[in-house]
Amino acid sequence: MKTKPGLPYPLGATWTGVGVNFSLYSENATKVELCLFDSPEAVKESAKIELQEQTDKVWHIFLSEVRPGQLYGYRVHGPYEPAKGHRFNPHKVLIDPYAKAIGRVPLMKDENFGYKLGDSEADLSFDERDNAASAPLAAVIDTSFTWGEDRPPRIPWHKTVIYETHVKGISKLHPDISPELQGTYAGLSSDSVVNYLKNLGVTAVELLPVHFYVTDKSLLDKGLTNYWGYNTLGFFAPHPGFGATASPDECVREFKRMVGVLHAAGIEVILDVVYNHTAEGNQLGPTFSLRGIDNANYYRISPPDPRYYMDFTGCGNTLNMSNPRVLQLIMDSLRYWVTEMHVDGFRFDLASTLARELYDVNKLSAFFDIVHQDPVLSQVKLIAEPWDLGEGGYQVGNFPVGWTEWNGKYRDTVRRFWKGDGGVVSELATRLCGSSDLYEQSGRRPYASINFVTCHDGFTLNDLVSYNEKHNEANGEENKDGENTNQSWNCGAEGPTDDPNIRLLRERQKRNLLANLIFSQGVPMLLGGDEMGRTQKGNNNAYCQDNEISWFHWDLNKEQKELIAFLKKIIKLRKEEPALQRRKFLQGRAIRGSGIKDITFFDPSGQEMKDEDWSLDFVRCFGVRLAGDQINEVDLDGNRIVGNTLLFLFNAHHEPISFKIPQAMPDQQWDRILDTYESESPPLLVNNAVPYELRGRSLVFLKTRSLKKADVSS
Repeated sequence: MKTKPGLPYPLGATWTGVGVNFSLYSENATKVELCLFDSPEAVKESAKIELQEQTDKVWHIFLSEVRPGQLYGYRVHGPYEPAKGHRFNPHKVLIDPYAKAIGRVPLMKDENFGYKLGDSEADLSFDERDNAASAPLAAVIDTSFTWGEDRPPRIPWHKTVIYETHVKGISKLHPDISPELQGTYAGLSSDSVVNYLKNLGVTAVELLPVHFYVTDKSLLDKGLTNYWGYNTLGFFAPHPGFGATASPDECVREFKRMVGVLHAAGIEVILDVVYNHTAEGNQLGPTFSLRGIDNANYYRISPPDPRYYMDFTGCGNTLNMSNPRVLQLIMDSLRYWVTEMHVDGFRFDLASTLARELYDVNKLSAFFDIVHQDPVLSQVKLIAEPWDLGEGGYQVGNFPVGWTEWNGKYRDTVRRFWKGDGGVVSELATRLCGSSDLYEQSGRRPYASINFVTCHDGFTLNDLVSYNEKHNEANGEENKDGENTNQSWNCGAEGPTDDPNIRLLRERQKRNLLANLIFSQGVPMLLGGDEMGRTQKGNNNAYCQDNEISWFHWDLNKEQKELIAFLKKIIKLRKEEPALQRRKFLQGRAIRGSGIKDITFFDPSGQEMKDEDWSLDFVRCFGVRLAGDQINEVDLDGNRIVGNTLLFLFNAHHEPISFKIPQAMPDQQWDRILDTYESESPPLLVNNAVPYELRGRSLVFLKTRSLKKADVSS
């Protein structure tokens, strides 16, 4: 085969129209061989070509006879000295870190390990078995694609409503999707699913990992799989398991079509990405890619003993963000998904890990500096999971301008309040207002707070109010995995029940939590399926359950349909009311001399809450008024924003409380729009002279309207 020196950049396999340029970074390698395979079933390479050229530690070659569709891998030579951090083994075919499509998923065979499997010291040994028949393979693709009129929706943060979901789970059981498309990118972009999401009112889907990932041997041995996908092996390739066909290039095109369809419906696509670690695990893990390409440079190895890894993720290894080439790998990946795949943003798993330049978390690390200055990435949605498992890793509120964060404090506070815990009203008020204590000082806005009550990691909404203890027995870890729980929602028996009173209470608590979420300042994030009462049967760590425990069930009963209708209603209310979409923090003071504050808190007597009220342990009932004419913001055209004045009444007590409604403005009356005590609550004109009977465990939403002569008070 004729070869040319090729170019060191771009890294990966690049189809130029007349051939393919191959480029691989390895600083410590002594020799690199490109292996070409004829098919996924091939047991050995059909050609092995040494890369003679090296530029700045990048090995490269150009092959004019290679075309898109070619499967390939690498054999990388170098020292096998685990005690020094080097684990080269040319007997192992390795997948390109820049692979843009997957030609073969690896088999978890013993020969994919660089050492002879045995005891805990086994990784010091050297395995000479060839893994060509079971190694992961990349595929060369032609990245060209006709996008037509596709444009990013660019939904402003303050108008965003996020729906977190799994590509497979949402459509796997959908009866209106053909079996061959269920659980695929095409299934997610089917009319049935897209119309459902659009009618629900969400503006963005946040997809659990779609980067190519693999399942650990330990799970496979139990007959389980890595369903969530937080075990990345390829940062550029869409996971082939979600493709409707086995064709690598068609999988890429299918993903792009999915994005285009969602965009056409006005829905953004946000990817949950895992750049903190890889699927190769700790020193006892397999050799699939980076470990065999240049272990000492790609990973954070322990300075005292380079045989081991610094593990801030609990997954065995951590990528070495202090190496410029590793940083380049991540930045190239992110830009590729925006420019080539047209995604609209990213949620970074265990994002604190990315800030660790040496050991401590540093919010001014090189990664954040580069993202902030990047002309592409600085313009998309950036969401941090602001913690990792290392010391000092809990960094809620500490990410820089331009970043939003999963607000774990919001989740915990809202849950405690509606569960009936005392002493949380003060913090709840702060969370309702956008968590200024976390974000204002750094110059960020309320939409820096991604508010959520449930997410993929933990109980679903239904299970949160139905179980006091986790039930993870199906995971095969004797129910020891997942977050420990000892909660009491006072919702009766564990799990499903036929008791009508218990069922009513649970449904009411779901409505309370959803309403609290949607009506808070900040950006609401919903766990997909919560609106239809999806249950995991008490499993709060269903990462390995690729089955009906995790999938959406679309055969809905009356309660589930009512909950969906409720969520549609409150999302619509959020979109209609400017006071719920604040771009600046509430001040708690009157503006423009109107005498009414932008936000006011009331006790059940109708009086403004005093400082001492906030610290009372027994307080579980209060009101919040948002003044519609005190928004003090302008729209994109420079016009002052004015909306309705809103009033929310919260009661986490199990008993009803008579609430004296504060006086509305002259010539206005309060109109009750919503009462979570009922699945459907018709509008009601409220008489200020008569206290409102705020029933146990309920949230009421009222807004002002101008009085007319025909209005009749209730």
